[in-house]
Amino acid sequence: MTEQDIDLYLREVIDTMNDGLIIVRPNGTIMKVNEALLRMTGFTKNELLNKPCSVLGCDACKISRAEGKQHWCGLFKKRKENRKNCHIISKNGNYLHVLKNASLLMNDDGSILGAVETITDISELDRKELKIRELSRKLEHEGHGFCGFVGNSPVMQKVYTLLGKAARSDAPVIIYGESGTGKELAAQAIHEMSPRNSKPFVQLNCAALNESLLESELFGHVKGAFTGAYRHRQGRFEEAADGSIFLDEIGDVPLPIQVKLLRVLETRSFERVGENIKLNMDARLITATNQNLHQLVREQQFREDFFFRINVIPVHLPPLRERKEDLPLLLDHFIQQNEYLKTGEGPAPEAMRKLMEYDWPGNVRELKSALEYASVVKDSGPIMPEHLPPQIVETEIKCICPEPSDLQIEPDEKQELINALNQAGGNKSKAAKILGVSRGTIHNRMRKYSVQYKLDT
Repeated sequence: MTEQDIDLYLREVIDTMNDGLIIVRPNGTIMKVNEALLRMTGFTKNELLNKPCSVLGCDACKISRAEGKQHWCGLFKKRKENRKNCHIISKNGNYLHVLKNASLLMNDDGSILGAVETITDISELDRKELKIRELSRKLEHEGHGFCGFVGNSPVMQKVYTLLGKAARSDAPVIIYGESGTGKELAAQAIHEMSPRNSKPFVQLNCAALNESLLESELFGHVKGAFTGAYRHRQGRFEEAADGSIFLDEIGDVPLPIQVKLLRVLETRSFERVGENIKLNMDARLITATNQNLHQLVREQQFREDFFFRINVIPVHLPPLRERKEDLPLLLDHFIQQNEYLKTGEGPAPEAMRKLMEYDWPGNVRELKSALEYASVVKDSGPIMPEHLPPQIVETEIKCICPEPSDLQIEPDEKQELINALNQAGGNKSKAAKILGVSRGTIHNRMRKYSVQYKLDT
């Protein structure tokens, strides 16, 4: 059977397929492609025919050719591949997530004519999975107030108004607020009220990753870009497409990554790690932090030019201690969400007094946790003070230049924390460096020992 014979019998059949099809000669050049593959990848027939099949950049194609061997591809050795999960690169540089089946074409005498591959695009399944994740987050945050927020205090009404205005703009938004005030919820609200609400909402916590992993997460990478890069990886900017990308804990982004993010904002383009192909950045950027970025700029821990780029529309979320008039609404909301509390009587007056007196350093998240604690320890009847976490009913110790005699009765870990915070002037990042721990550990210890340190503003 000749190439002309193959073309004669298969021409009409393969162009009616929904899946992409490609026939490759033994030397690795492309002999035939169908219309579905051209639609899928954006290439023309002339751009693919007689070209090496590596033009599609498949990250699962394993090159096994060594000196003295006849064939270049592992398929010629294994003869068949079934449902191989991989990525190919389209003409515009975007990754396509595909399932690939491949098999050799053998002549009657056992000689190899070439190989045939069918390619199924499952990128749409990825998009649907992302949408399901978005809807799940929305259901988790459903509330009785504004876009999942609970509260009608004047300060929150101002926040709602600003979020609505920010949603109508495409300018970068930065959300300031202590841990537990609802920064993710605010970012989601901006996206949902914007014209981009039918597009992806992609988020990333920048504090959880080191510099190299953060770069890969943001921009993606190509196979072989670094040790362990066994596959092409789509980055968060590419995943967000023309939707919204939310970068939480932006204050923890290393300086070299800040430079690259600044370039992305200025050029509206980016490159994957290990590749020099420019991709358009069409997503709307939303960032958040619980740090004082002005102070970090002064300390040269945050680039001033990058700060000005992301600080276009600042949104400040108030801590719970500054909107305690919303506490009854929040209590009712979380009690109704809790299966073990919603049939009870709510907080008794003495418990309510403790809840109103407490400063809530962990904000709304801490309030929800306190009610979950109460649901575990109480049996029946109203929530009493003894059903609340100890830090709420006990006298809170303030960390404002304590005397050495006060520290002698405290645990060593707390003493070290207080000393580090005093030495760092209340800066959690500096305190973390002094103690050789992460910033998150500092925050957790402050909550554990009910330690507060208020910066002068």
